[in-house]
Amino acid sequence: MEFTMPPVSANLENYIKNITKLHPCSKTFSMGKTVLGRKIPVLCIGKTAGSVLFAGATHGSEWLTSLVLLRFFDELCTAFEHGEKLCGMNICKSLEKRGLSVIPVLNPDGVEINIRGKIGALSSGNKAERIAKGDFEHWNANARGVDINHNFGAGWDILQSMERKNGIFGPAPGKYGGPKAFSEPETRAVCGFCSTFDVKRLYSFHSQGEEIFWYYGAKTPMISRDMAEEFASVCGYKVAFPSGMASHGGLKDWYIERFGRPGFTVEIGLGENPLPIGDFEAIYEKLKPALARAVVM
Repeated sequence: MEFTMPPVSANLENYIKNITKLHPCSKTFSMGKTVLGRKIPVLCIGKTAGSVLFAGATHGSEWLTSLVLLRFFDELCTAFEHGEKLCGMNICKSLEKRGLSVIPVLNPDGVEINIRGKIGALSSGNKAERIAKGDFEHWNANARGVDINHNFGAGWDILQSMERKNGIFGPAPGKYGGPKAFSEPETRAVCGFCSTFDVKRLYSFHSQGEEIFWYYGAKTPMISRDMAEEFASVCGYKVAFPSGMASHGGLKDWYIERFGRPGFTVEIGLGENPLPIGDFEAIYEKLKPALARAVVM
């Protein structure tokens, strides 16, 4: 399949429809709805319970992550259906034990606003326009101006203090964590998915930097560093530690703190967000072996 169009709602719906039609081994469902009522779809292969979870497009301007995950899921399904290895790895054997779940776009409203501007915000268009001050290109938040990856509650008090020191006191295109932890439906939806389906590994995909972050506090499993090193070794990314406002409040942070299981943030590509769609093929080919390794680890 070709993944050449940005994942606005109509395109995302068509991508998922075509994938599930082409691959009977896959299934899809909505895990919740956004502030504006858009569905948040999940794609699954193998057992959903106890699966590995890949989540993309938490930030509106980082929508290229969704195309990477959709392309990989499509190729993974093809390899599984033909009993073939993927990047030299026996994914068929792995998927018989533990499935893969993919949330291509965790923040559909944010992606729509980033790509389509005021129109993408539907009934919240005027509010989004005031918040953006004319700059939708760097919009990362959801339709309420809350940065989902600052809303997960891990290190909440520390993050709130950082926001105030940086002059962030309310809705913004990015970095505002919201009025309280877990205030946003998108946040609650993915937390509910992880709890309901007992997710065993989590990878949250962002851009950019070609880095993988693996640590968050005392509950970080000892194996996480080794897993991050193995992931990085097959794609040339760096194993790193986040800094500043990126060091608390994220999906990976909450997951590690809540479950004490390996969780990772993967920053794809290099450049300035939104990364151009012309970079997609090179980013995907570089990352593909690491994605396959993540399934089997």
